Amino acid sequence: MSVDVGAVIAWMRRYAAVIADQKGALTELDSAIGDADHGTNMDRGMQAVVAKLDGAPPPDVGAALKTVGMTLISTVGGSGGPLYGSFFMQAGNALAGETELTPQELVRALEAGVAGVMKIGKSTTGEKTMLDTLVPAVEALHAAVDGGASLGDALTAACEAGQHGMEATIPMLATKGRASYLGERSIGHQDPGATSSNLLLRTLAESLE
Repeated sequence: MSVDVGAVIAWMRRYAAVIADQKGALTELDSAIGDADHGTNMDRGMQAVVAKLDGAPPPDVGAALKTVGMTLISTVGGSGGPLYGSFFMQAGNALAGETELTPQELVRALEAGVAGVMKIGKSTTGEKTMLDTLVPAVEALHAAVDGGASLGDALTAACEAGQHGMEATIPMLATKGRASYLGERSIGHQDPGATSSNLLLRTLAESLE
């Protein structure tokens, strides 16, 4: 199971296709607690990402991830652009010049991405955001890789943890972002950012099968 530039581009193509398919569902989730534009914004950004990567394939994994980040920052509106952009930019910075990743390097990159989201969003878990998916998923991936699991099995564990984290946002009170303005009314709704992050993890696992 090789993680190289081709794998990153395949991941982004698959994620873009899934986002396009789930655009309406993501926007519906966002209409309950946000600005009703998450699906539309992410779809626009991911279509731009695929066009950029196909137009000029980057020379290494770090450059590919940074290209994704910069494209999302420039094309995705709302908070999604800076947050997802920071995730990919920081992951790319952690892999500067790398052409093929070990499982440990993939973990390091995703951890750097999560740290980037935490920094720019000034947030942590339990606040009804994408971090409620990403943090437990990356922690599970790290633990599985350290335990000697294959990358496929480790990604499966990460996806399961991310799914649970996403579902755990439903009863949460939002304390960050647009949803926090709703106070108690934010309870009972699944966070759209946590949902699109769950799709990001699942398409990573699927693209590396």
